[in-house]
This record gives sequence, structure tokens and C-alpha cells, in this order.
Amino acid sequence: MPLSSLHPVRARASRRQLGAAAAALAVLLAVFASAQGASAAPPPSGADLGPNVIVFTPDMPQSAIQAKVDAIAAQQVDSEMGTGRYALLFAPGTYGTPANPLRFQVGYYTEVAGLGASPDDVTINGSVDVYNRCFTDGSGCIALDNFWRSISNLHIAVAGGTGCQANTEFWAVSQAAPMRRMDITGGGVSLMDYCSAGPMYASGGFLADSKVAKTIVNGSQQQFYTRNSTIGGWSNAVWNQVFSGVQGAPAQSFPSPPYTTLPTTPASREKPYLVQGTAGLSVVVPPATTNSTGVSWSQAGSAGRTIPLSDFVVAKPGDSISRINAALAGGKNLLLTPGVYSIDRSIHVKRAGTVVLGLGLATLTAENGSTPLVIDDVPGVDVAGITVDAGPVNSDVLVQVGTKHQRGRGGSSAADPISLQDVFLRVGGPHAGKATVGVQVDSDHVLLDDLWLWRADHGAGVGWTQNTSDTGLVVNGDDVTATGLFVEHFQKYNVIWNGENGRTVFFQNELPYDAPNQAAWQHDGTLGYAAYKVADSVTTHELWGAGSYIYTNVDPTLHATRAFEAPVAPGVRLYDLTTVSLNKAGTIDHVVNDTGNAVTPSHQGPETVVEFSG
Repeated sequence: MPLSSLHPVRARASRRQLGAAAAALAVLLAVFASAQGASAAPPPSGADLGPNVIVFTPDMPQSAIQAKVDAIAAQQVDSEMGTGRYALLFAPGTYGTPANPLRFQVGYYTEVAGLGASPDDVTINGSVDVYNRCFTDGSGCIALDNFWRSISNLHIAVAGGTGCQANTEFWAVSQAAPMRRMDITGGGVSLMDYCSAGPMYASGGFLADSKVAKTIVNGSQQQFYTRNSTIGGWSNAVWNQVFSGVQGAPAQSFPSPPYTTLPTTPASREKPYLVQGTAGLSVVVPPATTNSTGVSWSQAGSAGRTIPLSDFVVAKPGDSISRINAALAGGKNLLLTPGVYSIDRSIHVKRAGTVVLGLGLATLTAENGSTPLVIDDVPGVDVAGITVDAGPVNSDVLVQVGTKHQRGRGGSSAADPISLQDVFLRVGGPHAGKATVGVQVDSDHVLLDDLWLWRADHGAGVGWTQNTSDTGLVVNGDDVTATGLFVEHFQKYNVIWNGENGRTVFFQNELPYDAPNQAAWQHDGTLGYAAYKVADSVTTHELWGAGSYIYTNVDPTLHATRAFEAPVAPGVRLYDLTTVSLNKAGTIDHVVNDTGNAVTPSHQGPETVVEFSG
């Protein structure tokens, strides 16, 4: 089938039961234990980053590196709701050769990153892949659940592989699997795994600050966001492919094909990253930019400020939150090593310029209804690479950014904004969870870059009255910019934007699957709730490239009156909006307000609105 004709239907199983025979499990554990015994370098700083940060060096035997990465992949590739967390860090140098390439998979909760000042300081001849996940229940091989993993700061000279997999870097992922700060040369890059058994669906990813020499195969990726990169081309679109500040991006052509292309990114800040130097590890914090294009690491003066690891409190699961807060108040930054942290009181960031950096998708779990992370309205705070889980006792908010009474007191600014990158929230999934709001932004001048806020549709503790959560994101601050915003399945408005001068580049949403009936999912004479609500009082707001999909698998007759709601005002402009009805279940009557045709079980769409403005 030509790639241009791929229009897959997206639906995840409500629950995956993945078991293994005891003998197979014993073999896996034995292999993993053997690989754990392979020689691995200590952290180059001499700091104790815990057992799940593995640092590889070029002088290690390639067989030892291969054994370790393969064993971790074998443990993590099916561990969707598990507790294992890993950071695989590569010191500057070259790994593998074209004749003997280093090729390995990246499973759940695994971060792969280079430790160079530039991506080209660490070269892997081979590939670092995510393939389709093949289920033992006969439901096939898909990438729809390939979440919670990342790759960054590497040069991959693609090599090796046989047959269909030869000379290709596969990154077949969906939400919460960012690829950042990469230089990929040699072979091709595919965002779907067309080599495994069907149906081969993939649904949503994030690529930033990267160079890809050849044309990227989008394939079945239903939506994808690429920011501030240089690419050799893009193969095809499905529903909602968005580019901003990307050299080599396809031209604006929405809705046919559905490419949304902005020449620059209005506001952005690249994620902080670890670097190995002669004095040990440090963290580089890139500066904020406006109207930018292309990669940051080829431009003079792009590095930003450098913070030695000695200026961080290095936390491990089980550490006292009081100790962490005391260190933060005393001037330290926070490095969260891989693991799951029980948070019974807020980690509170009060000092300007504080960096909170998670390794290996470090996960903060709310206990007793806590708000795991609170950030005061102070400039320059950067929080990156963390997952935040709701707990069984309802939290009012999971991540709080500023407070209303702090605004206007010299806090976050356009020149030095509070920034959140690769921050992922879950309400249900790994365990029972409840939260009224996921992220609440009360500060002005905040950057939100690659957020996936998820009320779980499968896993543990899932159900209309079990993992309750009203809204994924509430923005009360002014001049807030979101680049790459994924918000799914919340029970009321998924996003409420109350602040002025808000901007979102790329939005992806699925409405809740599990409303039991229309009476449970309606308000004020309106059926359902819009995915993205711009408050009636707002006079200036912009949104580019947004998709909202409906799949009501409990009651397929449910309607949502509209997917997007916005006031009719000269400064409110929404561009390139898409709606789809999935799997013949659910109806969206209009795209935005009362504009746009319905998608229904018999007319699944997509339906589009190219421009909505006052």
C-alpha cells in the first residue's frame, strides 16, 4: 500500500495481559544478571548516580556494551506499567563500526543520551531502535502504546541490519517518546515499523533540535510534531503533521495533504542536557529563543549556561522530600536519578534559575493527595525529563506553576521564562490515581515543550468513577507558549486557556473513551466537553495544527457538540483543525464552535477547518 494512502484507525486495548512462562522469565533474569556483571564505567564525575545510570565509554569491549543494552531492552520492552527506570549514557567517542555495528532497542522508561557538548561528540555506528510491540494475545504488532522513552545528543551513523531492517533507524513511537538533539546520517529514519507484522499503527511523536540527512518516513504516524530541525524531507501525512522552524519541511498545504508548516518557532527553549568534561559532569541549560529555526548546536553562542554537578542535589528514590527542599532552598539544583519517588509533600522550587532534571524518566508519585511539584513565580526555572503520577487520594493539582498572587512581582519573563520540557503526567495506568487538574500554569511567560498529560484509558485503576480527573491543563497566566501539547481522555475540558496572548503549536487530543452515558458527559446544554477551550474573556490567542478524536467505547452513541471552543474576537485565531471519529464509536458535531462538519460512526472523517478567526 502506498504510504500516502495510510489512514489507520487508532484504538488501544482497554487492558493488556502480557504474561510469560516461568522458564522464559528465569532465562531473561539470568541474561540480565550476566549483563549487569559486565564492566561499566563509573559516572565520570565520581558522583553516585545509582545502579540504573549506566555510563559506557569507548574503551569498553563492544560485546559487553551489547550484552548490557540488550538485557535492559529485554527487561523493558514489554514493561509498560513497570517500575524499572534506566539512563544509558555514552561518553564522548565512537561506538561500533560500519562492519560491526552497535544496534539495540529502547524499551519503556529508558533514556539513551550522549554526554558530549555536541551530538557529534558521540557517534554510534549502528542504530538505536524502537520497533512495534507484538502482543501475545493475537492482537498484532503496533506502536500505539510505545510511550515513555527518549533519545538525545547522539550522532547515529546508521549501519547494519538485514532484510527489511537494513540501514534504517526505526523510531516507531507514540506520545512521550521524544527524540532531541540528534544528528542522523547514513541510512534512513522511519517513524513506523513496517517490518514487523501488521497493523503497524503509530500515533504521535516529537522531534526537536535535530538533523536528519535523508527523507523521514512518516508512514502511519497519525500526527507528529517536528520543531527546530533540519531534515532531508518528509514522506507523507495522515491527519496532522506539524512543523515549526524546520529546514527542509514540506510546504504549508493543510488540509491536503495535512501539513501545517510555520517558518519559525515563536518561542522555545531546548531541554537541559548532561555533558562530560575534564572536571566531571555538568548540566548545560540552553537559552530561550524567539522566532528561531534550525538546530541550536550548530550556532555560535547557543550553549547557554553550564552548571557543575556539584551544584545539584542528586536524589534517589526514598530520599527525604524535606532534605531535597532544604537543598533547593539553599541554592542547589535537583537531579532525579532513575526510579519511582513517593511524594507525600510538594517538591517546592522557590529560587530563580533552578534546574530540575530527571534521568531515565524519573517518576514522582503523589501520596495522600499531594501536589508533587510546585514552582514559584521566579524567572529561569527549568524542569525537564520527569513523569508525574496521581495517587489513589485525589490531588487538586499535580504540577503547579506559580500562583495568582505572585504574578507581576518580577517573576518569569519573556527573556528568562519558566520552562517545562518532556514532562509527562498520568492519572491511572500503573496504579489507581485521581487528580482534579494535571498542570496549572498561573505564571506569565511560561514555555511548555512536549507535554503528554494522560488520563489513562488502559492499565490499572481505570474507569469513569475510578481514575477521575477533570482537566489536563489549565493556563491562567499570560504570554504562555506550548510547543507540542498532547492531552488525552480527561472528563471535562481537556485544556482550559484563560490567559491572554497564549500560543500553541501542535495539539493532539483524544476525548474520554469511557463516559457511561450522555447524562454523565454534558454540561449547560452542551453535549460532552470541548478538547480545547479558550475562555470567553480572552481577546488574543493563537493555535496551529490541532487534532481531536472521539472513540466512546462504552456508549458508541455519545456526542460532543464541538472539539474546540473559542470566543469570536479579532485576536483569536485557530488554524488547521482536524476531527476524527475512531472505530465507528462517537460523534463530534462541529470542529470549532458551530463551524465544521460532523464526524460520526458512519462518516469517520477527518473533517477540517483551515482557519477560525474573529
